[in-house]
Amino acid sequence: MSEYPFYASTALKKIKPADKEYLGVGDPAKLYALLMEIFSSDTCAPRMRDEWNVENKTLGHCSITSFLVQDIFGGEVYGVPLGDGNYHCFNVVDDAVFDLTSEQFGDKKLDYSLLYPQSRKAHFAKKEKCERYLLLKKRLNEKI
Repeated sequence: MSEYPFYASTALKKIKPADKEYLGVGDPAKLYALLMEIFSSDTCAPRMRDEWNVENKTLGHCSITSFLVQDIFGGEVYGVPLGDGNYHCFNVVDDAVFDLTSEQFGDKKLDYSLLYPQSRKAHFAKKEKCERYLLLKKRLNEKI
């Protein structure tokens, strides 16, 4: 069981920003707290916006969050196949596997095996996704 409100395979306190611009973020748990203040329906994936609400802030934010985490902490982005052709993205940094947007699945257990690497280029080929990522990054920069 994770000590965090999101899925984490190991303690994340040892993971520090690889990018000096984000030293104020601290660690992934602190980033999570900041993101919970800035996630909104306009940063949510358009296909999920009707379902987004403040009780389920992580809904529709997996890929843009995972690539932002990669910018800050390094590591790789992987995906869990969802069965509809989409992937739910999560991060791997050093030996830590974590998913800052796992809460949207409630008690459902996801398979965090490292079988499906995700490409920033492929995800951001969708203009709206790239724009949401840039908006999330802008809001985070304003916050820190």
